[in-house]
Amino acid sequence: MAAPSLLERNVAADAPVVPVAPAPARKPHICFVALHAWPVLSGDPDIAVVGGAEVQQCVIAPALAARGYPVSMVCLDHGQPDGVTVRGVTVYKAYRPDEGVPVVRFVFPRMTKLWEALKRADADVYYQRTAAVSTGVTAAFCRRNERYSIYAGASDVDFVPGQQDIEYARDRRIFEWGLRNMDRVFVQNEAQGRAAREHYGLDSLLIPNCYAPPEGERAGRHGRYVLWVATVRPSKQPEVFLELARKLPQHRFVMIGGADPGRRAEEYHRSIAEQAAALPNVEFKGFLPFAEAERWFDGARVMVNTSKYEGFPNTFLQSWSRGVPTVAFFDTGSRIGGQPAYDRVETLDEMASRVERLMREDILWEQSSQRAQAFFGEFHSVDAIVGRYERELSRVVPRP
Repeated sequence: MAAPSLLERNVAADAPVVPVAPAPARKPHICFVALHAWPVLSGDPDIAVVGGAEVQQCVIAPALAARGYPVSMVCLDHGQPDGVTVRGVTVYKAYRPDEGVPVVRFVFPRMTKLWEALKRADADVYYQRTAAVSTGVTAAFCRRNERYSIYAGASDVDFVPGQQDIEYARDRRIFEWGLRNMDRVFVQNEAQGRAAREHYGLDSLLIPNCYAPPEGERAGRHGRYVLWVATVRPSKQPEVFLELARKLPQHRFVMIGGADPGRRAEEYHRSIAEQAAALPNVEFKGFLPFAEAERWFDGARVMVNTSKYEGFPNTFLQSWSRGVPTVAFFDTGSRIGGQPAYDRVETLDEMASRVERLMREDILWEQSSQRAQAFFGEFHSVDAIVGRYERELSRVVPRP
């Protein structure tokens, strides 16, 4: 039997990675720097932004608020009142998505208004997720004001120099400075932890993603389609999913995803939509609000991820919590009893073969379904993961 992973050993031993300090008289205030999270937190269906990092923060932040922590969040200004409280989280707005003059707006209003929003939040701990300029701004703010800072990786390439999903070299340098100047680094999997150590000399804390499924939801073997859910961008390789559909014309395929901001991204999204429309067995839904996209997992037989790389997709947790088997090209290191929690393949032909078997063979589907659901229950429940955040926050002494 294969040796247990680091995640399995930590959970089995129930051993905290950091020492637990005595509980302070007041719990520390944590602020999530999540510029694009407002549509997910508020449930606004009219703003076409849903990302994995935003979903995670909108699970963790309300869960900590429910446990008695003061929790705030810094988001973009979509017209919401400044300081409004949603699901126990007080939201401070930075700048409007299109505000300012190109080039100049990099400093004003973006960096200046973000700094002011961090100041209004007045938190003890600032938590920022995903590789971006806001990593550097958050680290600088915390160093200047003697606050505790946490960076949480959202993708494996966050810790690989030159490979981050950041367009400009200037912005990448600001991110890397911020990464090196954070007080604590969280990673989603063991590969990210190794990369953070190898490339940046950083120790890290492994905290897996978590998810709270709708009560009572579980998929059955009578699921009707192969599902793909992601932002439509080149690194997600949506064209591979369309090729998979061409290889398996006897099955129904459903594709959900909006575009990244920007004209080139819109053109790419339009191209994928046009290719999907030409395939009679593919339904291209485009962008759907999170709650609406969530319902499509209930009727899926298999969920496919075609990305070149990921951190840890929320779509895996949405699938596994319902018992929907998944197939992907990358390895998250997810193991239960020494066995992979999902099917990893190397090529499109392998993916097509595995999907075909899962769609056709009930016994194989049931085995994969049970393994996925068992792994989710043991390693990715909200209670288990938020408990790890609490252990980390116990190290922070709130300011008087």
